[in-house]
Amino acid sequence: MTIQDQRTAVPRTGDERATLTAMLDFQRDTLALKCRGLSPEQLRSRAIDPSGLSLLGLVRHAADVERGWFRNVLNGEGIPSHWTPPGSADRAEFDVDGADPDEALAVWRKECDHSRAIVAAAPSLDVTGTHEEETYSVRYVLAHMIEEYARHNGHADLLRERLDGSTGE
Repeated sequence: MTIQDQRTAVPRTGDERATLTAMLDFQRDTLALKCRGLSPEQLRSRAIDPSGLSLLGLVRHAADVERGWFRNVLNGEGIPSHWTPPGSADRAEFDVDGADPDEALAVWRKECDHSRAIVAAAPSLDVTGTHEEETYSVRYVLAHMIEEYARHNGHADLLRERLDGSTGE
């Protein structure tokens, strides 16, 4: 069984900004696709012990990564994680036993919208932001986020196949 594909088309001859932003949206769409049509229990289902990895955990993680790189690093907002208490080293985004999938998906979509707006407002991909005395360009953040989603979408593909047999890139 395959999951129907409705992802962003990536231009084959676009400029750098159009290519990077479309590729990132393609990866975002892939995560959404892997979650589509599943029950809250399936979205919370963990892969295999001892891993706490679940599709819902990946969505919550993606929301926090979007927030961290775009809003905090590039935009300098300094806002905390949605799910990890300030000062905590725990990765609370993966603690999904009582988590609401609709809330997590809405938060993630909102963070993606914020990220898109920050990139659209940047006059060039050379605009920079800082984190812990390191400087990062919009270009770097886009490339890093494509890598981040691609890696986790591999996990999502395996999780989805385990849940209902659905496969697809």
